[in-house]
Amino acid sequence: MKTVGFKGRDFLAETDYSPAEIRKILEVAEELKLQRDMGIYHDNLLRAKTLFMLFYNQSLRTRNSFEAGMTQLGGHAHFLDPSKIYTPALEGKEVAYSTERVSDVARVLHRMGDAIAIRCYGDPVEWEYGGAHALLREFARWSDAPLLNMEDDIYHPFQGLADILTVKENFGGFKGVNFTMSWAYSPSIHKPRAVPQSAILYASMMGMNVTLAHPKGMELDPEIIKKCEAYADSEDGSFRITNDFKDGFEGADVVYPKAWCPTALFKAPVGEENPEKSQEIFDANKDWKCTSEMMDLANKNAIYMHCLPADRGYEVTNEVIDKTEGPGWRSVVYDEAENRLHGQKAVMSLLM
Repeated sequence: MKTVGFKGRDFLAETDYSPAEIRKILEVAEELKLQRDMGIYHDNLLRAKTLFMLFYNQSLRTRNSFEAGMTQLGGHAHFLDPSKIYTPALEGKEVAYSTERVSDVARVLHRMGDAIAIRCYGDPVEWEYGGAHALLREFARWSDAPLLNMEDDIYHPFQGLADILTVKENFGGFKGVNFTMSWAYSPSIHKPRAVPQSAILYASMMGMNVTLAHPKGMELDPEIIKKCEAYADSEDGSFRITNDFKDGFEGADVVYPKAWCPTALFKAPVGEENPEKSQEIFDANKDWKCTSEMMDLANKNAIYMHCLPADRGYEVTNEVIDKTEGPGWRSVVYDEAENRLHGQKAVMSLLM
């Protein structure tokens, strides 16, 4: 496998990589997955190497897929809870004897290990949109080891990688695939935007026909939308936005209904810091739920996707998420979850 051009780089946003580089990562992921199914483990690839993982937020799939991946590649992953150490903080946001400046933490960890992975969004940055991504970029500025984004408030590049790997497995490629990322109702307004934004970025990068469906008031980052439109032009795909739930499902090959927070939840200048208004927008759209009837609007062999955890009974019914086999449309959420492991192993192999 040719790896020139990857070693030592950060993986902070999919937009830092070209579509050709993302396709190369997918090829490595597919190869590693196939070989694991055959009982072949490359436990010499990252032999004796260390990944430091900082989780400002809780995790099931992300933490375990990274730990399992490092083990299978011959390395080790250290779990670090920021509340149990001197919490890494940006200059100007430090608290004496409670925090430690990011520049110091990054330089210490890169001398002891081989990569640093961070998850941070929402409450740890007081819902300042872009604040978490800025924190990761600051870590990357001071670390000589690769910095891996395990989800921030703008991007979730590893989830998006698993998403398109799952699409490729089901359709053999990306050309002509109709991919719909849709908002769905949840009782909780505190849902980061990273998953839907990375999903539409990757789908556009791969040249799919992308539809973004959401109620008014649930618009995503306009800079992300511009990038999707540019990818659609350059990769011979398409990109459109609709405020009609059914319109988003009709003729889709992939449907990905998931809740995310409105702009109103964030602090100014991006938003209004208005949880009450955010809740009103959510409650006015409780009918945005993925049901069997909605899936019947999609193409015959459509797939239902979700990053998990799903808010069952709100975002999706049991009949949809649990239909993992049989004729017609089906759910691929557990394949998608497993593919976190393979995509991450590919990136770590190439970068570390």
